Amino acid sequence: MPVEPILLVHGGAGNITDARCPGKFNGMKQALRVGIKHLIPTDGVSEGSALDAVEAAVAVMECDGNFNAGYGACLNLESKVEVEASIMEGSELKAGCVTLLHDIMHPISVARCVMQNTKHTFLGGDAAQKFALEHGFEQLPEDSLITEDARLALQEFKELQAKGLDTTFARTELDVKQDTGEQEPGTVGAVAIDCNGNIAAATSTGGITGKVSGRIGDTPLLGCGTYADNLQGGVSTTGHGETIMRFNLAQKIMAKIRYEGKTAQIATEEACKEMTERLTGTGGAITIDAHGRIGIHWTSRRMGWAYTKSGEIFYGIDHGKQFQEQL
Repeated sequence: MPVEPILLVHGGAGNITDARCPGKFNGMKQALRVGIKHLIPTDGVSEGSALDAVEAAVAVMECDGNFNAGYGACLNLESKVEVEASIMEGSELKAGCVTLLHDIMHPISVARCVMQNTKHTFLGGDAAQKFALEHGFEQLPEDSLITEDARLALQEFKELQAKGLDTTFARTELDVKQDTGEQEPGTVGAVAIDCNGNIAAATSTGGITGKVSGRIGDTPLLGCGTYADNLQGGVSTTGHGETIMRFNLAQKIMAKIRYEGKTAQIATEEACKEMTERLTGTGGAITIDAHGRIGIHWTSRRMGWAYTKSGEIFYGIDHGKQFQEQL
């Protein structure tokens, strides 16, 4: 049976300040407006592609300093950006993952290139950098992806560290005018289902502030940060990476859909709550199941999310609050 196409995105979960909400909303809506053109072509001839849609949506957010991915990514202890991403399609379970790239704006597109142009699934470090350059991706001038907010976040991290305070949940979206609470990673992601029932998911991040050089998070790991299977659904996660990795959040959601018959919403909500109850760390996820039903939940203070369906955009960042407008 034909399925109504849906594109669903997130812009990171954590202690997002009021000042950053408008930028999150604008960025996510722009990602939807670009991605939906790939999901529902207007030429009347082309078929929509869930895979093209999620890549395009994530690429928009990678260019936006309101998010922790690409431009605006967090800094490691050496004041450098190391980005990572993964993308997966649900028909043949093909996937591409990359990590420890530097000065590359769109790791999500490098991940797709790995999926489509190699026999492998995951490339990292110098090999991934070399692969990207050999396949035409631009290496930007050094430190081009660094924003002032990222510098401030690292400065605060080092000050806390010097005082011997806990930096487990380091800030990644620092707003010096507001709020002094803990921050969690502001990873970006997208999940889509096209009219043929094909599902795809994509996730991209700059990691966490003050990470050790070479640290790899949940984002490029299948079953943790990203997963897609036409028979079950697709998931992209965000939050405290070490927690999500240890809990295997994306697969936990998929298992609830497959083995327990849960809807996307119930599966996402239960898995996120179980993760935080078990491991303390918080996070969230967006899900679309094989029937085209969506799931959105987070255990952090806030998570930016938005989706488009039937020419409408629905979006929010606080529990219990939703906004709606024309696409």
